[in-house]
Amino acid sequence: MRSSLQIPNRREVHFFVRGSCARDEGAGGVGRQSGQSQPPGDLGMLTAWHGEYCDWSKRDLTGRHYVYVWADGIYFGCRLTDDRLCLLVLMGATADGKKELIAMIDGQRESETSWTSLLLDCKARGLSTAPKLATGDGSLGFWIALSKAFPSTAQQRCWVHKTLNVLDKLPKSEQAAAKRMLHEVWMSAKREDAIKAFDRFIEVYGTKWPRATACLEKDRVELLAFYDFPAEHWQHLRTSNPIESTFATVRLRTYRTKGPGSREAGLSMAFKLARKAESRWRKLNGSDKLQDLIDGIVFVDGERIAA
Repeated sequence: MRSSLQIPNRREVHFFVRGSCARDEGAGGVGRQSGQSQPPGDLGMLTAWHGEYCDWSKRDLTGRHYVYVWADGIYFGCRLTDDRLCLLVLMGATADGKKELIAMIDGQRESETSWTSLLLDCKARGLSTAPKLATGDGSLGFWIALSKAFPSTAQQRCWVHKTLNVLDKLPKSEQAAAKRMLHEVWMSAKREDAIKAFDRFIEVYGTKWPRATACLEKDRVELLAFYDFPAEHWQHLRTSNPIESTFATVRLRTYRTKGPGSREAGLSMAFKLARKAESRWRKLNGSDKLQDLIDGIVFVDGERIAA
């Protein structure tokens, strides 16, 4: 049975959406005071937001074509029930380069079942054209779900997540040098040079720190998938940062308001803030190249080759 829509007070809701920091309210922040009652208008506001989210989640996706998608699971630091709220987020780039929020649900980050539910729901609402490429962290249950829902979609692992995971398996004294070597891989202008830099990293660190190199090696193909797409898009495709940067703000606002109450309220508030941020998302560089991909033009090392 789903929990009731427990909510923060009106000032918390206001500052969550407007983005004010706790310091603007003095040392006490914007958190709820002990014993403070809930103004009746707050319930109406959160209920309206939840209704907007439900309507948005049921909207028709027929005819929508997302050339690229980004996926991530975003945890919140606050505990709302027995576990932390995790938003499964899918963002896409349309044929004209505009970024849009496609889907957002409360689920489990590593769960294939949660991601399968999200993707199949999108397909059931009319999203029939497979994206050309999907970007995300390798630990997501998203990848197995994607291979079933859209088997033709190429997979790109997020270099930010991968770099952090690899460095975590090295001693601190080695991390700065290792980070520079990893940058040489994804900053290479050609796949051939990237592979050489990749192999150098394996050779340098493989003997003493095999867990670090195994973490990198297991996603070799997926880490270099972006070379088959226009060079103007590479900075967008190598990382799931479009999601991370937006929802870092959501997590901050949730912390400032001492947690948004129930899971439904947290989802509704995060949705409202994400939709406000969506209007400020910038288009992809080289958006004109997206039609080339749709038309079947082949790209090698970021350069247009042939149909």
